[in-house]
Amino acid sequence: MHQSRSLPINQTGRYAFAALIISNLFLAVGPWMVRLSDVGSVAAGFWRLALAIPLLLLFARMTDKQSFRPGWAIGAMIVIGGLFFAADLAAWHTGIKLTKLANATLFGNSSSFLFAAYGFIAARMLPRGMQTLALILAGLGAALLLGSSYELSARPLRGDLFAILAGLFYTFYLIAIDQARRTLKPMPVLALATAAGALPLLLLAFVLGEQIIPGAWTPLILLSLGSQVVGQGLLVYAMGHLSPVVVGLGMLTQPAVTAMIGWLAYDERLSLTDGAGALLICAALVLIRLPGGSGKQA
Repeated sequence: MHQSRSLPINQTGRYAFAALIISNLFLAVGPWMVRLSDVGSVAAGFWRLALAIPLLLLFARMTDKQSFRPGWAIGAMIVIGGLFFAADLAAWHTGIKLTKLANATLFGNSSSFLFAAYGFIAARMLPRGMQTLALILAGLGAALLLGSSYELSARPLRGDLFAILAGLFYTFYLIAIDQARRTLKPMPVLALATAAGALPLLLLAFVLGEQIIPGAWTPLILLSLGSQVVGQGLLVYAMGHLSPVVVGLGMLTQPAVTAMIGWLAYDERLSLTDGAGALLICAALVLIRLPGGSGKQA
């Protein structure tokens, strides 16, 4: 369903779907680490990026000798993507501390459907067959998770609105990364986007008067390694081999996992409706990988 890319899809592409799911499992733990950190919401986003930069630059250098010469057009696109990512983290981390983990992750992953829609627009086609059924099941699953976890009061509502804004910013980040992955390997793309987003987050944390220097480093180190190095690293790799609709649906595994973390860590209880929503999302992921689901790029 997607335009062909300059990068050939070789044997490594067969691990892309597994990488997508694993990436989202790691990303789902991120909100918990943000809650456990003792710095401001925006400052947590800064440390997530800043601590990851040395490792990502090292990996980028190891995987691509041309990693720091992507060309002006692609380089500018990655930088813009990094700025959108910084805006996403600022809004999302704020939302995480104001609402339930399940709410924040579900609203933050509204980009799942927006990015899938971008894929259909880019391919100039409408969803069909298995794609349509998978999208319907995923939408129903997300609605069930939302309906069960939502709380109608001022504080969660503010957090939900921040998470929705984050989902919009994250969509633009994904589009920029998707474009860059047509010609560049994953680690150079992620390293440059991460470096571009770190400084704006630090400046914003200063402007907001947040606590920046942590008393406990463990949650921030785990946030950086788990969400930025492993989670985003595997996600950016998968994006080079999978269509936007598959990537979008794959991201819906995050709310289901985060809802379970919220239940275990904060007694944010799960219901039968939550379980049904998670099962529908799993069914959608199975369907999108069947023949006719366009799991691979066309």
